[in-house]
Amino acid sequence: MELRDKLKTSLIVGDGAMGTLLYEQGFDLCYEELNLSQPDAVYHVHRSYIEAGAKLLQTNTYAANAVKLKKYGLNESVADINSAAVGIAKKAIGNNEQLALVGTIGGIRGFLHEDTENKVITAALLEQITALLEAGVDGLLFETFYDFEEAKEAVALARRLTDKAIIMNVSMGDIGVLNGGIPLGEALEQLHELGADVLGINCRMGPYHMLRSLEQLELSSAFPLACYPNASLPGYRDGRFVYASNTDYFYEMTGAFIEQGVHLIGGCCGTTPAHIAAIAKAVETNTPKTRSLIVRRPSQLQEEGPGRGERLNEPLDQLARRKQTIIVELDPPKKLMIAKFMEGAKALKEAGVDALTLADNSLANPRVDNQTLAMLVREQLGLRSLVHLTCRDRNLIGMQSHLMGLHLAELHDLLVITGDPSKIGDFPGATSVYDVSSLKLLPLIKQMNEGISFSGNSLGSKATFSTAAAFNPHVKHLDKAVRRLEKKIEAGADYFLTQPIFDEQQFEQLYDATKHLPVPIFVGIMPLTSSRNAEFLHNEVPGMTLSDETRARMAACGNDKEKAEQEGLQIAMELADAASAYFNGLYLVTPFLRYELTAALATHCRAIANPINHTMEGERI
Repeated sequence: MELRDKLKTSLIVGDGAMGTLLYEQGFDLCYEELNLSQPDAVYHVHRSYIEAGAKLLQTNTYAANAVKLKKYGLNESVADINSAAVGIAKKAIGNNEQLALVGTIGGIRGFLHEDTENKVITAALLEQITALLEAGVDGLLFETFYDFEEAKEAVALARRLTDKAIIMNVSMGDIGVLNGGIPLGEALEQLHELGADVLGINCRMGPYHMLRSLEQLELSSAFPLACYPNASLPGYRDGRFVYASNTDYFYEMTGAFIEQGVHLIGGCCGTTPAHIAAIAKAVETNTPKTRSLIVRRPSQLQEEGPGRGERLNEPLDQLARRKQTIIVELDPPKKLMIAKFMEGAKALKEAGVDALTLADNSLANPRVDNQTLAMLVREQLGLRSLVHLTCRDRNLIGMQSHLMGLHLAELHDLLVITGDPSKIGDFPGATSVYDVSSLKLLPLIKQMNEGISFSGNSLGSKATFSTAAAFNPHVKHLDKAVRRLEKKIEAGADYFLTQPIFDEQQFEQLYDATKHLPVPIFVGIMPLTSSRNAEFLHNEVPGMTLSDETRARMAACGNDKEKAEQEGLQIAMELADAASAYFNGLYLVTPFLRYELTAALATHCRAIANPINHTMEGERI
């Protein structure tokens, strides 16, 4: 009987984790390369699973694609590694006609959706699929696919290349949902329509959470299911991940999986031959079950309605589309005394600024939490804040928690930045997190605006964030920087804030380079306080470039502090005048908490406000 038919009518025991057993033998690098250098080690893993009762073996090729092998310098060995893997598994199977072999292909994009171009992924999938088919597998098993678009591409490509069995196991972000909030049932049905014979889930979760996902599964079409759970939730001990030894539990859960219509049951991370033996024992006393089909209900993201956190003010990007809009950066203090900061915020409010921007531990120096300050500024002064959000200091768990708090605190305006590395700040031994970059965080925030958490689960209601991103115009090739802006817009940026600009001619150049963009740009302007300040910014601060004329004017002030400050303010006013001819958005940066300078600059900007009101039809805002 062909494997495709067997999967529809029988209960089949899959194998367990390859990497877990190889790791226990002391291997800890590229497991796929062992097909060439240590074939006996791979062979014995296969044999141990066959002896435990596995009837469907997977090749040791999970990461044997050009993208994953490149970091080991093995991207030219894809065909050799995959071919060798098939040969080892066939040797382990021998003449046993009850066993079948599938070529394993792992997802390339992980949970964080790495920056790998679609065409690169397609080429890598094509190369690996071709190598496995040519080596003579009975079918293909795709596993640990977090990215749904990649999963669809893989299935469609494989079906064009073969009529052999195709098994697709996706990995969920949360119980019952894929990344992006796609319900598991909807995802599996789409993959079935593209040609997959068996659809299932693997990795990240243990039996309990996978069973809950299957119990919630809503399907309107019939096909066999697969389930490859991890041994348990992982623990961490002595520098390594460990999993529970729970074979009796696997025996009990196997029966529950079968009741949900699962035909193919194996194991993922942490599972061993003992787990597979427990599955095989349970399969012996069960028969395949047909799953009841239902009409899927529409997903309900708005479980609680808008409630607290509903946006009441106009987003800053929309404000800048119709009038001059001024935002001012005022750094949170490094000490617990905030009286001067609040005085500055009050002065800026009286100067007529539209919002205060609050940095998030800029230059990797710890400061008073900007969310707390934003709430105090609003409650005591009635001034809104643009809260900076850096990727350096929080992992994805903390980031989502922080964003949920910001939403409930009705702080909806965010500047999303990657952040300076921790080694340049007051605590050079601190760890930079960087689970995501700003480019990756932007779509996750927009996902929250759709009521979907980072993991894909419902948030109960939709967030209402508007997101700014940073733009450094001081680059040699401005066209390349603008292409990065286009990527950020695609990712979810609603507007941009630039580094301070100190050359009037640069505003026209920037306008010409960005006038096609459909979002506002707030151009940065910062009053200088001294020649030393000017030279520090020009020579030591990344992304800052001052014109020769500006540096000369500040140098001419010598050591006269008052004269230097007035000259710096005059330069900033001239820059603001020039910028207002092209841009509605002005981003004023306060130097050294000298709020009186930016207050005076903001007052000047209000007095000369030019209601240019550019439209979005090819003109810059």
